[in-house]
Amino acid sequence: MRTTSEEWPIGLLLCSVLALFLSCLAGSACAPAGPASVSVGNAQTIQNKGSDTMVNLALAWAEAYTAQHPEVRIAVTGGGSGTGIAALINGTVDIANASRAMKPEELERAQANGVEPVEHVVAADAIAVVVHPSNPVAGLTIDQLSQIFTGQVTNWQEVGGEDRPIVLLSRESNSGTYIYFLEEVVRKGEKDNQALFSPETLLMPSSEGISAEIRQNPNAIGYDGLGYVTGDQKTVAVAAWPGAPYVLPTIATVKDGSYPIARSLYMYTNGQPTGVIKDYLDWILSEEGQAIVRELGFVPLR
Repeated sequence: MRTTSEEWPIGLLLCSVLALFLSCLAGSACAPAGPASVSVGNAQTIQNKGSDTMVNLALAWAEAYTAQHPEVRIAVTGGGSGTGIAALINGTVDIANASRAMKPEELERAQANGVEPVEHVVAADAIAVVVHPSNPVAGLTIDQLSQIFTGQVTNWQEVGGEDRPIVLLSRESNSGTYIYFLEEVVRKGEKDNQALFSPETLLMPSSEGISAEIRQNPNAIGYDGLGYVTGDQKTVAVAAWPGAPYVLPTIATVKDGSYPIARSLYMYTNGQPTGVIKDYLDWILSEEGQAIVRELGFVPLR
């Protein structure tokens, strides 16, 4: 169909408006991410990133809180504690989730970048040592676990099991759980100990990855946050030293201090939180927020 001369100005106007609209969309999509509590319409968005151990807990918190506070949006992503902390240092998140404390060098980088990290303990966790349900080994000491994960012990028979090779599973190095297990189990909490995971260790990208491999591999041993342990895995009791009692990881044994591989879970903010971020953290620490911690198998502070 031919266009008359009278229709051209309207067509050009529509094209110009469309081009301007598309240009604005592109500009928004390409704009660098910044820390939130930015307003989107009438809602304020909190950017929350980090620990894969905490990601299910953080998602549950966010869902429950935003159901009560529709004016707030909470964007939760994982990637590991190191990833969340790096994002806080770079100023691209409001809250960094971490299953370990920040390292001195991370604090230095943050301060050099004008960021003042403030630590908030939001829950506790046990790192459970898990094996296939058919594995007869019921208890291991920290020394034995160190020998296993450094490759000094390579057969289950050496620690009271069957004559089978040991398959080692670990989280990846950006995981706070990996760092904690390396320092407190592989290196036994000894500051001068420089032991490393055996090069034969299979590095798994997630807690779910470790769980899936444990279920199908009768020779495997791994470690995971208590909230990720399912009934089709066997949890090994751990003794702090030879002759000490073997203790299973539970909420009770973390609270009374008897389980030797337990830790705090953290959220970090840049400076003392204010506004919607403070309100959200206060709610997480409330009875309602801590009830979700228990529901997901972690250890509440209350």
